[in-house]
Amino acid sequence: MLDPNMKSQLKAYLERLQRPVEITVWADDGPKSQEMMALLEDIRGLSDRITVTRGTDAARVPSFALTSPGQDIHLTFAGLPMGHEFTSLVLALLQVGGYPPKAEQALLDQIRALEGNFRFETYFSLSCQNCPDVVQALNLMAVLNPGIEHIAIDGALFQSEVEGRQIMSVPTIFLNGEPFGAGRMGAEEILAKIDTGAANRAAQAINDQAPFDVLVVGGGPAGAAAAVYAARKGIRTGVVAERFGGQVLDTMTIENLISVPLTHGPKLAAALETHVREYEVEIMNTQTASGLEPVAGGFRVTLASGAALTAASVILSTGARWRRMGVPGEEQYLNKGVAFCPHCDGPLFKGKRIAVIGGGNSGIEAAIDLAGIVGHVTLIEFDRALRADAVLQRKLRSLPNVTILTNARTTEVKGDGARVTGLAYEDRASGEIRDLALEGIFVQIGLVPNTDWLKGTLALTQRGEIEVDAHGATSLPGVFAAGDCTTAPYKQIVIAMGEGAKASLAAFDHLIRRPLGEKAA
Repeated sequence: MLDPNMKSQLKAYLERLQRPVEITVWADDGPKSQEMMALLEDIRGLSDRITVTRGTDAARVPSFALTSPGQDIHLTFAGLPMGHEFTSLVLALLQVGGYPPKAEQALLDQIRALEGNFRFETYFSLSCQNCPDVVQALNLMAVLNPGIEHIAIDGALFQSEVEGRQIMSVPTIFLNGEPFGAGRMGAEEILAKIDTGAANRAAQAINDQAPFDVLVVGGGPAGAAAAVYAARKGIRTGVVAERFGGQVLDTMTIENLISVPLTHGPKLAAALETHVREYEVEIMNTQTASGLEPVAGGFRVTLASGAALTAASVILSTGARWRRMGVPGEEQYLNKGVAFCPHCDGPLFKGKRIAVIGGGNSGIEAAIDLAGIVGHVTLIEFDRALRADAVLQRKLRSLPNVTILTNARTTEVKGDGARVTGLAYEDRASGEIRDLALEGIFVQIGLVPNTDWLKGTLALTQRGEIEVDAHGATSLPGVFAAGDCTTAPYKQIVIAMGEGAKASLAAFDHLIRRPLGEKAA
């Protein structure tokens, strides 16, 4: 099952096991069960601390559970955790085997102290780059707290459950049999939802922070670069972010980051955070900024939690989010057939009819990827011609299960109350409204800057981008901005990093030119 190179690497990892790991398997004669058994036999052969035994009466086949003698651990994989989830399996083996997890001690203590019984079920797809964050967070929680059980389920393998529970996107999480959440989450975000006092404690800790010299709002490539450059100047630096990594976390393959021929979004996001943590930077994650106002000696940034931070200067690097169509039914059927990530959610639409909205590079690439999974793809483009690169257009037109509609405007998402059943679109040439029956809609029409909370505070363009000069300065002296939320052209990772560094240097220059004794209140 595993090639020699993977076996060699995994063997080195498994040498870190500090206690035995018992794997209980539930399998039949099916091909997926046989693949799972081959994988587990390979793993067993790499460490004398691992044993594999057969179980009986499993709820799902194939599946396997990990535990350790004398430990009360409830952690199960239903399916074959390969692809993006292979790392989740390796980490689970190490953590069940007593290897210390790499996480903040305060977070580990919070997990251990949590009281109650929590049975989590996470549905993932092997091509989803967002799913491992959720799976790994809940696996860690199951290892540390005996009151927490986690079952990670390959949705493509257990289609009847996906249909029965009306799961239309991954990752999707159930808690004690009820819907809990969908989309990328880390342990901090999960704990904030189940630990009733967590939000208040986090807000109080933020309120207790001393003023910063530079406060970076946003944790993507621009924010990470800004934080590193500020910290290297020896000034007090903080980062407040909704999720560290930003849009990079939703990026599949990155091949144009100079000096790095190939990487993946989550891997780059982790590297960004690791680099920032090499310095004395205060990172406040899972926090959303809601207000910015001048105060004596600097600025106050208010958060959605009610907490507030003060700083002598601020760097805004809030990034962007998926642009939505803005048509009736879209909001109602989000995660019920309306999706944005073809890599994550594509496998849930195997053999079905779907539409891709958008004829740029992103839309064409999504349609090409999905055509290999779904039954039929209809690509809908507003303009009279596709806007993607010619090589992509040629590839798309060569596929037999793709229909291309140009000069068409989506007017409505239709559904039965539970899931998408179709859409309506206008033929812009004739004005005729036509219906299209389908089960999924993937929206690929660009990005919108995350700047709604800044309206009326500083200068924004009609598109909502923050207006910046050549130094990254905004219309509000002492406030700088960088990355996809600004007017800087060409929204690229490498450009965002450079813009973040530039804004940080400009902020430092601003600070050293202030009158002596001027400090944030």
